[in-house]
Amino acid sequence: MKQLTIKSLTAGIVLTAVVFVWARSENPTPSKTPTPTPPSLTPMSDFKKPSPAELKSALSAEQFAVTQQCGTEPPFKNAYWNNHKPGIYVDVVSGEPLFSSLDKFDSGTGWPSFTRPIQGTEIAEKKDVGFGGVRTEVRSKGADSHLGHVFDDGPSDKGGMRYCINSAALKFVPMETMETAGYGKFLGAFVAAGLVKATEHETALLAGGCFWGMEEILRQIPGITKTTVGYSGGKTVNPTYKDICTGETGHAEAIQVEFDPSKLSYEGLLGYFFRMHDPTTLNRQHNDVGTQYRSAIFYLSEAQKKTAETVKMKLDEAKKFRKPITTEITVASKFYSAEAYHQKYLIKNPGGYNCHVLRD
Repeated sequence: MKQLTIKSLTAGIVLTAVVFVWARSENPTPSKTPTPTPPSLTPMSDFKKPSPAELKSALSAEQFAVTQQCGTEPPFKNAYWNNHKPGIYVDVVSGEPLFSSLDKFDSGTGWPSFTRPIQGTEIAEKKDVGFGGVRTEVRSKGADSHLGHVFDDGPSDKGGMRYCINSAALKFVPMETMETAGYGKFLGAFVAAGLVKATEHETALLAGGCFWGMEEILRQIPGITKTTVGYSGGKTVNPTYKDICTGETGHAEAIQVEFDPSKLSYEGLLGYFFRMHDPTTLNRQHNDVGTQYRSAIFYLSEAQKKTAETVKMKLDEAKKFRKPITTEITVASKFYSAEAYHQKYLIKNPGGYNCHVLRD
C-alpha cells in the first residue's frame, strides 16, 4: 500500500511519497506489553536478547512484526503518535532508554517523531534501499530492534533531524514513575525544563560512637537518602583510621547524613539519633572508650544549632535518660570520608561488631 505523507515545516510544505509495509493492527494499544528490565538494574552490556520464539511469546503480534521483521504500523492508529505526556520512551524488548518527550514534536505524519535520541543513547543506523528509494533505518543498540527511520526534514531550529519511530517498538515510562522504574538518572532534564521539582536534600553531621552500627541504623530510616562514615571535629588534616584510633587527632567517628526534609525533618532525625546510642556517657559508647567515640552534633547552620539545643533540652527536662545528656553541640568542621572498607561495613560484614540498637 502507498502512503502519502504530508508534513508542514517552517520552510514550506514537503510532500513525501513513501511505500510502507504495515503490520496488521486496528488497535492502537498493544494487546500485551512486556515489562522490560531497566538498564539501571540490568546493564545493557549484560543484556541477552531472547530467542525469536521467546520474543514471539512475550510481544504482541504487532510488536514482533515491527521490531523483529522491520514492519511499519499504520499512521495515526498507534499508541504514541499523539501522546503529549512527559516521560521517556524505551525499547519494548530490552528497556534501553531511547527518546524523551522533551524532544518529541508533531510531525503531522501519524507516527511518534523526535528531534534526537536521549543524550548518551546510541542508536544504530543502517542504509535501507528497499521500496524504491534510499532511507536510513534506525535500530536500538542493545536489542537490535527495528525502530523506524531518520530523515533530515525535522525542525531546523533543533538540528533538522526527524526520527520517525513506530509506537510498537516503544514502551512509554511516565515522568512520575521514572524513579521507581529505574530511570531516575534521566529526570535531570525534566527538572531543568521546569516539569518536576528537584528533590531537596539537607545534610547533617552526627557522632555517637562506632560509626559502623550507627550507619546500619541510619541508612534504613525513611527519608535518609545517603550516608557516609568518616571523621570530624579534630585538628589533623586528612586523618586515617589509624590516626583516629590514637585518640590524639581530636576527631570523632562521625556520619554525614543526607536526607529529604519533606519526608524527615532535622528534629525527627535527631529523635532517631538520641535513640540509637547512649548520650549520657562522656567519651564512651559501651566498650569503646576515647574522645573519638564521643556523642556530638556538628551543626551546619544556625537553624540546626537551635533545633539541636531544643531537642537536647526537652529530653533532659523529660528525664528520658537516668543521667544528664553529655552530647556536644558544636559548629561543624571539615568532614573527612573514611576508608572504603568502612562504608556500609555491616552490609559487607554481616554479624560484624555492632554496639548500637534503636530503642523505643
